[in-house]
Amino acid sequence: MEKVIYNLIFNRKKQLNPEGKALIQVEAYWKKQKKYFSTKVYIKPCQWDKKRRSVRNHPNMDALNHYLQDFIVDLEKKELNITQSGRSFSLDGLKEEFVERPQSFTQFMLKEIKNSNLKVSTMKNHGSTLHLLEQFKPNVDFDDFNFNFLCDFENYLLKNEYHRNTIAKHMKHLKRYINLAINKDLFEMHKYPFRKYKIRYMETKRTHLTPEELHQLESLRLDRRASLRKCLDMFLFSCYTGLRFSDVVRIKKDNFLYIDDKLWLVYSSVKTDVNVRLPLSLLFEGKSIPIYERYKHNPRTLFNSSPDSNSNINKQLVRIADMAKLEKRISFHTARHTNATLLLYNGANITTVQKLLGHKSVRTTEIYSNIIDMTIVRDLEKINTL
Repeated sequence: MEKVIYNLIFNRKKQLNPEGKALIQVEAYWKKQKKYFSTKVYIKPCQWDKKRRSVRNHPNMDALNHYLQDFIVDLEKKELNITQSGRSFSLDGLKEEFVERPQSFTQFMLKEIKNSNLKVSTMKNHGSTLHLLEQFKPNVDFDDFNFNFLCDFENYLLKNEYHRNTIAKHMKHLKRYINLAINKDLFEMHKYPFRKYKIRYMETKRTHLTPEELHQLESLRLDRRASLRKCLDMFLFSCYTGLRFSDVVRIKKDNFLYIDDKLWLVYSSVKTDVNVRLPLSLLFEGKSIPIYERYKHNPRTLFNSSPDSNSNINKQLVRIADMAKLEKRISFHTARHTNATLLLYNGANITTVQKLLGHKSVRTTEIYSNIIDMTIVRDLEKINTL
């Protein structure tokens, strides 16, 4: 029998989906006939090597190429089974023989997480959602998803004492993968469960330090406790600059530039990819500069800290707050809130604070509206005294 020729084909329809990606298919050629098999792998045009017919420039390049080759091997096995059984071979018969095993939603979600271009921290967050879903019900199928299922999953998380906003985060992740399944024709649009189910958030009180509390931390002596000293310096550096933890642990000496003899910090936010430029001497009387000077000789990043050490830093901050006799429970993100709150309270324009924090929209900065209200009252009181 004439052998079937299998080739990987990318973007056969010359059309990209809303994510700028297209499908990789396997073309089966036999006796001047062609049939196409979907691999369900979507990539961007820049991630396809047309000459080698393989994936390139993708974070999971090796895994995807192995998967694609295994896909062809499975087709060849089906072809061999048909011919060895003595049945008449045709591409239509191969298509019928190659019935893909039903894929559950959890299998689909796991595969999409692994093949995504998400940051490592974001992938872990999505993975935690999948883990909770599997605890709630193992091997969830697409047909399981409806309004009642989402409500039951929400109640399960509430009973396990998850915070309302944490639940909202997990529901947002599920919504992402349901939408992705719809785009890939794995889920029917008319069954969309989030049409009726609304993700609910709870307004939270954002902890910040007062100038007096910040001074208590600044005055704390930790000379003989190297790990606590570095933890406090990282926290104070964030108070003075507004950097997130993910940015603090990644900045390098190269991010610090002298412009007109003044030290600036220039970086791109890991979370938002927004370019931020901070004139350090003009922020909090330049208090971040001595911290920079203390650590600038570190070989890798400024603080030589691991991006995964946020939880450990927060545990150390609890000890530091206790040593400084603070009555507040603080986390590393408290520093960013402190930065924004004190800047606004001291009269900085909200759009200026937006740029300093690296917010894409001023609406994000408006979460500090209570502080803005205080500045309005203060300014009006000044006018009344004139």
